[in-house]
Amino acid sequence: MLTVSEDRIYQKKICLLGEFAVGKTSLIRRFVEKRFDEKYLTTVGVMVSRKKVSLPASTVHLLIWDLAGGRDFSQSGYLTGLAGALLVCDLTRVETLAAYQRYATQVRNVNPNAHIILLANKSDLTSTRSLPDEQLFPVAQEVGAPLLMTSAKTGDQVEQAFMMLAERLVTPPPL
Repeated sequence: MLTVSEDRIYQKKICLLGEFAVGKTSLIRRFVEKRFDEKYLTTVGVMVSRKKVSLPASTVHLLIWDLAGGRDFSQSGYLTGLAGALLVCDLTRVETLAAYQRYATQVRNVNPNAHIILLANKSDLTSTRSLPDEQLFPVAQEVGAPLLMTSAKTGDQVEQAFMMLAERLVTPPPL
């Protein structure tokens, strides 16, 4: 007897935004390719990766846009069509925290319903961490987004971050 699958297939554009050298490209490489490279690669403009994610009742084809750090995307087309974003700061550089609010505003100006998750990256660098939780959590509340501590190097919380976003992209909002 044949059964009909009720899985739904989605294609969703997500963007990673953050200042220079916070680890956006490394997070994507860890998630998509399951690897980490110590060499710093500057993203010029945009790089697009793809990854198919299987969820309990759906499959999501993620189009992952890695946007160059430190740019204002409010007047560009880079954010057009996005469904969600991972906003990244570097736990070893306190000045990267200020970008969360700016990027969240740019994302929500393009899509007020976009799902946002904040990532505090480089959690493996405990001896050089300069951003305490007391500074991170209020910003996450201000932005109205969950916050995960990630490490592209060790892979800690990277898969969870992308999967959390994928699930939010296909879950209907409560009535």
